[in-house]
Amino acid sequence: MSFAPFFFVILVFSLPLLPFGGTGDMETPSKVEPSNGHNRSLDIVPSTEEKMTDRGQWGNKIEFVLSVAGEIIGLGNVWRFPYLCYKNGGGAFFIPYLIFLFACGIPVFFLETALGQYTSEGGITCWRKICPLFEGVGYATQVIVALLNIYYIVVLAWAVFYLSQSFTWDLPWASCNNTWNTGEQQGHIPKRGNSSINHHENTTSPVIEFWERRVLRISSGIDHIGSLNGDLVICLAVAWVICYFCIWKGVKSTGRVVYFTATFPYAMLVVLLIRGVTLPGASRGIHFYLYPDLGRLSDPQVWMDAGTQIFFSYAICLGCLTALGSYNKYNNNCYKDCLSLCFLNSGTSFIAGFAIFSILGFMSYEQNVPISEVAESEQSIHMSPGLAFIAYPRAVSMMPFSPLWACCFFIMIVFLGLDSQFVCVESLVTAMVDMYPATFRRKNRRELLILAVAVVSFLLGLIMLTEGGMYIFQLFDYYAASGVCLLFVAIFETVCIAWIYGADRFYDNIEDMIGYRPSPVIKYCWLFFTPATCIGTFAFALIKYSPLKYNNEYVYPWWGYGIGWILALSSMLCIPLWVAMKLYYTPGTLREVRFTYKLSFLSANNWLCHLSFQKNEPRKESSPQDYRNLGNKLCVYEISTMFLVFCFSAM
Repeated sequence: MSFAPFFFVILVFSLPLLPFGGTGDMETPSKVEPSNGHNRSLDIVPSTEEKMTDRGQWGNKIEFVLSVAGEIIGLGNVWRFPYLCYKNGGGAFFIPYLIFLFACGIPVFFLETALGQYTSEGGITCWRKICPLFEGVGYATQVIVALLNIYYIVVLAWAVFYLSQSFTWDLPWASCNNTWNTGEQQGHIPKRGNSSINHHENTTSPVIEFWERRVLRISSGIDHIGSLNGDLVICLAVAWVICYFCIWKGVKSTGRVVYFTATFPYAMLVVLLIRGVTLPGASRGIHFYLYPDLGRLSDPQVWMDAGTQIFFSYAICLGCLTALGSYNKYNNNCYKDCLSLCFLNSGTSFIAGFAIFSILGFMSYEQNVPISEVAESEQSIHMSPGLAFIAYPRAVSMMPFSPLWACCFFIMIVFLGLDSQFVCVESLVTAMVDMYPATFRRKNRRELLILAVAVVSFLLGLIMLTEGGMYIFQLFDYYAASGVCLLFVAIFETVCIAWIYGADRFYDNIEDMIGYRPSPVIKYCWLFFTPATCIGTFAFALIKYSPLKYNNEYVYPWWGYGIGWILALSSMLCIPLWVAMKLYYTPGTLREVRFTYKLSFLSANNWLCHLSFQKNEPRKESSPQDYRNLGNKLCVYEISTMFLVFCFSAM
């Protein structure tokens, strides 16, 4: 079933509203001139140090850089990227990956960070200041983050449980002498010369049995929820307690924590990389990882995988970068920081591929089978966090001093997940505090808010620790924070900044902050390449949509897919619904709103902001011809966008 017509309906409903405006009871930015020596308009950014003192700031640049690095570098770098390279032509996958990186990843990453730094606001109020009509973009990002907070930390709970089971000489997933084994497993992990792993169709690896029967205690389906796993409940509680105390004092505590949590995973990754490349057979895996199959570039799915990987691994469209950037000093060079962080992120993904595929090469050598069979044996779960809890535990079981390497690996997983989790919580809390500063900036109010978010998320996440919890986890992972949702938000983010607020105006703001104008390539990406690429990828994702199947076998009931689409639409619908609500409360008929205010939405008296940020220059009023030219450009963009989506819908 194609959902492209559904997207077409939403886009037809929302994109024609881009140039809408209105007057009346809507918010009207006050006409305030910049303060002496200050080149920021007072209705956008704080004008006094008192507000920033109440809100908090990073102690130094390193704290900001490490916080962002901890957020964007996670499990997707360690497992998803290397697998996608193998699946999509090895080294050839870097071509579409780099295209999406420069066309979408870096521009949107920089846009969100600069927006937060310029407005000194969280993920919702920044859009309220920039363009109230599209405040729904902020709500969409926070809905995604709220759902992410519920289920992502479950991965952390699994890692904590595996870590607790690693402090024993005989790893529990390495043998079949346990109470949870069925008697139909393969026995001990096979060593070199024993390739029975590939010849018994009715046997199960003890690693898989430990994962499914001991950790998950998985039931037959989502309609059999079953009881809670007490061990995992304790692990989840421990994870939330750690997360809470990492951010309970705001950026003051977060800035100190990231010195360790963001750097320690790199130390573990280096240790595992050195260990991996020194194992026998490692060269097999590395060759398999990098060998380019250029013929795969003709497959559209390869390009789709590259695009979604960029959005997954760069944490864009979640409001996290905006929240972290909002705690920067106004003159921080966020452009340089963003470029460095983007290359660090992609470089980490590339290096992680060597660590992972050297291990797969070792497994191929030990089992005396082609590496393609080793990699394919993990294919059915490559989209699941279960990959990190099956493939690598199986590999470390074959190594000398296996408990040591198991501890190193799961400690790395814990810290990778912890960074991403507490930054997502910080993003949600920052957005709420900035929306209601009079309420939450009082003594101990912020700490209580974080506690409330943690407790509510913990309670909602308990259902994923039941016997049927893995099926619910997969629904959240596949729908709630999917590439479709992120692409949809990215379209409106770039259109709002580049076409409504104005790319040149935003470049003026950035120049005011960092002292120079960034490369014009990024501006043209915001204007054309990024929204066009996101729209095309989004439409292709809907056209090629296939319902979720757990482990590529279990088919969900109809109501399960209904829950999944409710999770997905809960964020995407925030944008058009907010636009509709704003227009509904704007006085006048729809025709009056559509035509009377279309060419005047940049009026100084309009609730869509028109702010001049030219240094030491008064506000420049736009002429009627300026309005007509801008309105015509938006009409052309609007019509061409809908035509493009219509073509995708007809496919």
